[in-house]
Amino acid sequence: MTAIEFTHQLSGLTPTLQSFTRRFTNNREESDDLVQETLLKAFACRDTFRENTNLKGWLFTIMRNTFINMYRRQKRARTATDDTKELYFLNVEDRHTFNKPESTFEYNDILRHINAIDSDLREPFMLHTNGYKYHEIAKDLDLPIGTVKNRIFHARKEIQKRLTGY
Repeated sequence: MTAIEFTHQLSGLTPTLQSFTRRFTNNREESDDLVQETLLKAFACRDTFRENTNLKGWLFTIMRNTFINMYRRQKRARTATDDTKELYFLNVEDRHTFNKPESTFEYNDILRHINAIDSDLREPFMLHTNGYKYHEIAKDLDLPIGTVKNRIFHARKEIQKRLTGY
């Protein structure tokens, strides 16, 4: 296949590629970038395409792999995107503190409500919130696993009932 024929077929499939990007992203700019990147890679690897094969399928595979690679790269970089005008959020000073008096009060209040429930419910619940698995709690407390799950469930319901103000 000549370069002109290849280019002509690619230009005919461009609208199909653009609609296919909707599966990956709803952002129009990202969609256009993905189509452009796909076409660029297709042109660069034109010599690897075999005639009498499915060009559209080949392009879709390139697009999917490009999207996955871009997603992984973005996840690795852990960058935040700021879509606001003048990049407002990137220029705002971070004044977050973890030592707020009201959060300490809320924590103490919640802890008081947890400690107020019956010890038969509180003990499995506290073990579960500390990371123990159901079977470990059952073994430690010498209870059947179903009883442990039931007590944790009822402890949650009791705590929710007591914390209606939150």
